[in-house]
Amino acid sequence: MEKNNPAIQAKPKINYWKMSVEEMTRIQAEGRHPKLLMHACCAPCSAFPLEFLSGVFEVTIYYNNSNIYPAAEYQRRLEELKRYLEEVNPTLPHPVQLIVPPYRNEEFTARLAVLKDVPEGGGRCFLCYGLRMDEAYRYASEHHYDYFTTVMTISRQKNSQKLNEIGRQLSHKYPNVPYFYSDFKKKKGIDRGQELSRLHQLYRQDYCGCLYSYEKRQEDKQRKIEETSANQV
Repeated sequence: MEKNNPAIQAKPKINYWKMSVEEMTRIQAEGRHPKLLMHACCAPCSAFPLEFLSGVFEVTIYYNNSNIYPAAEYQRRLEELKRYLEEVNPTLPHPVQLIVPPYRNEEFTARLAVLKDVPEGGGRCFLCYGLRMDEAYRYASEHHYDYFTTVMTISRQKNSQKLNEIGRQLSHKYPNVPYFYSDFKKKKGIDRGQELSRLHQLYRQDYCGCLYSYEKRQEDKQRKIEETSANQV
């Protein structure tokens, strides 16, 4: 009986890839090159979205990732993104600018702490997405960009439906800047991103970013070491 109850059935998934293509087609037909601010978390996740968008938009990357722990990891991802942009900018129709706001990890981690025990991919992650997207979206609004988006829909580990819903909600908060819907992993976008990562020999991190995902990754590594040792006895 429950599965036939429309009140508790899952919402149908929205084809955000199709929406992105339709919007870009419309923009091209109008002969425009709008300014788009794109939140980016690292070079590997940025590679395909930049290739996909740069022929239509004048893209600026906003690297606001105070979630990333420790500081050395934050800096490593930032330097790799800078290196990637130096390599690809000469090949892009519209060179990409990079904006880096202050890094405030202690403050950001304190805001996530209430959900520190929530498993990866749940409410803590959704809060993290929302905080970073809100900060970047606010910058886009204050500096009169034509669109805002995030690269995070490229990741298999991230919920594109949830990310786009956050974007939709924020578009009501910042109504002067439309949200650009995306699902960059679709239509082999994720495969192309991996290809570009290999081509440019990009550093690929093995955890999402926050203190809690870092600690979980360290625990997993230690458990594998112990299991391997036990099997060798």
